[in-house]
Amino acid sequence: MIKLKLIAIAVVTLLTTNVFAQNTLNPKFEVKVITSVESIIPDGLGRSRLISTNDKRDYKTFTSSQTSDDNTRNKSKRKDIRVKDFEETKLLNFYNIGGIRFQNIAANDAIISSKLTAMMSQGWHLVFVTSGVESDAGAKDGNGIFITRYIFKRKLN
Repeated sequence: MIKLKLIAIAVVTLLTTNVFAQNTLNPKFEVKVITSVESIIPDGLGRSRLISTNDKRDYKTFTSSQTSDDNTRNKSKRKDIRVKDFEETKLLNFYNIGGIRFQNIAANDAIISSKLTAMMSQGWHLVFVTSGVESDAGAKDGNGIFITRYIFKRKLN
């Protein structure tokens, strides 16, 4: 009976070690963020888009560390951060002159679904979705957007 328990413990240990080794030996992933910006400006005056970058940036290039000994400010240039190689897919605004347009919302859902499906067919896995709204704050604020970020990951070969 003791030999059986020892064998079971050894097998579980080997399996667990193998699982952890697979996760730590090659943990190379890439992440891609797709952003939808949908206008909630009355009368259809805003712009709505689905944005996806084709360019890459290394955050370290634009990062500085602050310490009590060295609090030099970050001197990276904004122009170097900007991306000019990206996809911009038109979406419809939530509002038009007549008010909220449910057909526009359905059309945007169809376009966004198409993009997400294409991403998944390319090996990307949707891991997180987050959204936020900056909406009308009263009679003198006619601006607003609904923004959603779709965060994907996939293993690098």
